[in-house]
Amino acid sequence: MVPIIASGDVRALQERVMSRSQLTRDDVTARVKEIIQRVRTEGDAALFDYTARFDKAVLTADTVQVTREEIEQAYRAASPAWVEAMREAARRITAFHEKQKQNTWIDFQPGIALGQKITPLNRVGVYVPGGTAAYPSSVLMNIIPAKVAGVKQIVMVTPPGADGHVSYPLTLAAADIAGADRIYKIGGAQAIAALAFGTETIPRVDKITGPGNIYVAVAKREVFGHVGIDMVAGPSEVLVVADEAADPRWVAADLLSQAEHDPLAAAILVTDSGALAARVDAELQRQTALLPRREVVEKSLGAYGTIVVCPDLDACAAVVNEIAPEHCELYVREPYALLPKIDNAGAIFLGAWSPEPLGDYLAGPNHVLPTSGTARFFSPLNVDDFVKKSSVICATREELEKVSEQVMLLARREGLDAHANAVAIRFGKEIR
Repeated sequence: MVPIIASGDVRALQERVMSRSQLTRDDVTARVKEIIQRVRTEGDAALFDYTARFDKAVLTADTVQVTREEIEQAYRAASPAWVEAMREAARRITAFHEKQKQNTWIDFQPGIALGQKITPLNRVGVYVPGGTAAYPSSVLMNIIPAKVAGVKQIVMVTPPGADGHVSYPLTLAAADIAGADRIYKIGGAQAIAALAFGTETIPRVDKITGPGNIYVAVAKREVFGHVGIDMVAGPSEVLVVADEAADPRWVAADLLSQAEHDPLAAAILVTDSGALAARVDAELQRQTALLPRREVVEKSLGAYGTIVVCPDLDACAAVVNEIAPEHCELYVREPYALLPKIDNAGAIFLGAWSPEPLGDYLAGPNHVLPTSGTARFFSPLNVDDFVKKSSVICATREELEKVSEQVMLLARREGLDAHANAVAIRFGKEIR
């Protein structure tokens, strides 16, 4: 049974959701720092040593890069229906992200031109997990926005199996569909270090995106500042807002779609109907018993599954904004009426026919979303993550002279006389 609480008790729930991060483990941080330092100083030698130690794969500079033949083998291992579904997803994801593109602009005013120059990043690294955490859909979500932004080179890394081949070949087909330029068979913190600092074989990138285990997440945090990163992602979560008209079977199914991800995943129902709360609780128990990943689901629901009963939908919206969930479903009669009241959520799904898995795979918006309450200040991965913005300023002599005394006054009040002199010298008033 999932606990049913009142909206007044939501602060404890919020703290529980936000405390799921494992990034505070000092033993992991120390180990990751050691790996990063070795790869930074020893390059390929350290990279291949860690690959042999952790992945049991013996690789060299000649075998670490994925070949075209390996990609073709991945296509042959996939069903035609899967390939077509991935291509359809890629088309939709591309179309959505094309609408996010910004253009360079310059506003020509009397005496001065001001603007903004948009420049794509030169090289981006995308980390793709292996094994049971390999999701080809995430390959599309990370690579396609970078392609739309105009990134010149996209480098993907993913762990090898003991045989020296990529442990989950479908990721190679996904990378090819998305447009990756190079793919390397490396994983873990050592892969993040290689991307951040470069080795004899792996090129240094400007930014690293993509999910991973705790070692990958900590490594991304440690190299931030040397390179950009997308975010340090935590466990997944869904919050469904439902009224008394919602089908409890569908609500339960949507909650379980996230609970099956991970024992740390959070599945939360917020409703203004006590009767619905009880019916959903019963459905969660019934449907969980039928799922192949029952053990994972039971751990997730036992630790983080919660039903919150509120007096009305306005109070439900307030709970959403407190939790700031990764995924938020508005499964209510009038979702567009409730939408303006939702301030904090990574992705918002409106109505009974917009379940969260639609956004995971085929709708088009990015499914790389802020977790653990960070939707209060982070956005989904998007085209802006793969560009830089430079300010453009071009003044005439007359415009600079008009404001020169004010510029010099502000500079001198801050004790920056050389700043003031850079203006004064243009009008024969330099320091003597």
